[in-house]
Amino acid sequence: MAELIGIARMAAAAGTLEGKRDTAYFELETLRYLTRCSSERVPFHWTINPYRGCEFGCKYCYARYTHEFMELRDAGEFEHKIFAKAFDPARFRQEAKKLPVGETVAIGTATDPYQPAERRFEVTRRMLQELAQLQGLRLWITTKSDLVTRDTNLLVELSRRHYMTVSMTITTADADLARLLEPLAPRPDLRLAAVRSLTDAGVRTVVGCSPVLPLINDAEVALDALAAAAKQNGAAGFGANVLFLQPSAKAVFLPFLEEHFPALLRRYRERFDNSAYLRGAYPETIRERVARIRLRHWPLAPAQPEPERWPVEKQMQLFV
Repeated sequence: MAELIGIARMAAAAGTLEGKRDTAYFELETLRYLTRCSSERVPFHWTINPYRGCEFGCKYCYARYTHEFMELRDAGEFEHKIFAKAFDPARFRQEAKKLPVGETVAIGTATDPYQPAERRFEVTRRMLQELAQLQGLRLWITTKSDLVTRDTNLLVELSRRHYMTVSMTITTADADLARLLEPLAPRPDLRLAAVRSLTDAGVRTVVGCSPVLPLINDAEVALDALAAAAKQNGAAGFGANVLFLQPSAKAVFLPFLEEHFPALLRRYRERFDNSAYLRGAYPETIRERVARIRLRHWPLAPAQPEPERWPVEKQMQLFV
């Protein structure tokens, strides 16, 4: 067997923190907490993922490939072997302080920062506590968990110091469909209630339908119903992203289709046979559909107000 290197070696050496049922938790040493993102597909430059692996078990999850970096290639290990990053507040603070004013940082781009492991280990909370001592960033937290409301007071303080947005992922307003697609994620109504709670507290919150699954949750009436519910619960906006399937995700999603949506299996196989991304007119059709829906419910999109403690003087120095 080849010698493990890099993160694979760190994962193999990770000590067990505890476990429950079929899930084991490990502590993973971390070289860097902030990861530079150079993709032109996303509107942020830096990412933070407090955990590797996710218990929600979403059938479409693209992030399953991240376990392969640790030589964990069994499809089920992504949701049953969860790695909490060993957290050093001083080192994290040092990395974050190097970011220039106005830099964009997305938290939870690969795995959910408020998945069940967060109740035990609070890595996300401790990271946010450090960020709440700084100011001048554009922060974006993506989650599909109502656990985010536990940190409402902290998010309010972050909103005073940074441009702060919480993006609540809700793939469908249909609870039965959501349970099929996302077996252990909170129900859609709980997520919508979290949107209302955060909005009432003054935390800017939006709803994202991600992913849009062809012929499953992509009908305009379904997307419109979700957007209407988001608006009713105070969401500041609505967006959507079309499904893409890495090989590791296909290994889980295609058998899921065969069991629950067998009539769609051939079409999905054909369209994702040679690429992880859908080609042709479909992505543009969905962009236009979502744009119509957004305009219908948010005809005016007011600019996000400048945070109370935004470092204007420091920002001005960059142009001197």
